[in-house]
Amino acid sequence: MKAGPIELDEGKSSAPKAAVNRGVAILDFILRILAFIGTLGSAISMATTNETLPFFTQFIRFRAEYDDLPTFTFFVVANGVVSAYLLFSLPFSIFNIVRSKAQNSRILLIILDTAMLGLLSAGASAAAAIVYLAHQGNVRTNWSAICQQFNSFCERISGSLIGSFIGVVVLILLISLSAVALSRHK
Repeated sequence: MKAGPIELDEGKSSAPKAAVNRGVAILDFILRILAFIGTLGSAISMATTNETLPFFTQFIRFRAEYDDLPTFTFFVVANGVVSAYLLFSLPFSIFNIVRSKAQNSRILLIILDTAMLGLLSAGASAAAAIVYLAHQGNVRTNWSAICQQFNSFCERISGSLIGSFIGVVVLILLISLSAVALSRHK
């Protein structure tokens, strides 16, 4: 007779656990959408950044474009790959909402989220170094700060970096949420 109530109590405690896991899965879905918007916006903003300045006459002009530096090209590609991944990971996130006890899909998402976090942080960090040089310059290497002349260009690439680093933070939160959801299954 004592076995019955114990089993019922275990059943009651798993219902709130499933509700918490479903809440974590819904938060995971929302964060994936936010990260997708941030990384896609960063890629588009950087890829469409250019500015032209006249030099003495209107026939001679200086032009700054994102693809003048391979680091910015890598930044655009990295953000594009991560945003595509985030878009394709949304069905897995929906699956985790429907089946809150699913473990294999969460493990797959943790592995892929970690790989995308590495790619995104590499692209954002490399671009941040170039943006810093564009703003501050480097006297030792004779690199002058170009942001005094190309103000619009520098504002856009700086804004792209902000969106990308927001994506990095959101991916860290996604990995943490998936780890918490997996730890609650035990």
